[in-house]
Amino acid sequence: MAEDFKIKIEFEEGGATPVLHISGEITSEADDEIMSSYSSIPDNKKSRVILNFSDTSYINSAGIATLISLITKASENSGKIEFAGLNAHFRKVMDIVGLTDFVIIHDNLKQALK
Repeated sequence: MAEDFKIKIEFEEGGATPVLHISGEITSEADDEIMSSYSSIPDNKKSRVILNFSDTSYINSAGIATLISLITKASENSGKIEFAGLNAHFRKVMDIVGLTDFVIIHDNLKQALK
C-alpha cells in the first residue's frame, strides 16, 4: 500500500533555518508540492534549507529528478540544500545518482541543526 506524500515546513533555530519535513513516497506526484513549498520560503531564509527524510518510505526516479531540480534552483540563487534523516538505502541511492556531491548529508535533523 502506497504511503501518501506529505510535506510540512518548520523554521528551526529561532526561525532562521527552514526545514522541509517529507513523509511518505516521493514520486512525480510530489513534485509540485516540493517545489511550491520551497518557493514559499522567504528569499532571505533560503541560504540553507534542510530536507528531513526521516519519515520518507520510498523515492523513485521522478522523485530524484525533483530533488535535482530543487538543488539546481537553490544553487542558482546561492542557496544550499542539506539532507537529514536518510536511511541507509536512501543514502546509497543518493550516492549512486551523485547527489551527495551537491548536498551536505546529516545523519539526523538534530545533527543538522547543530
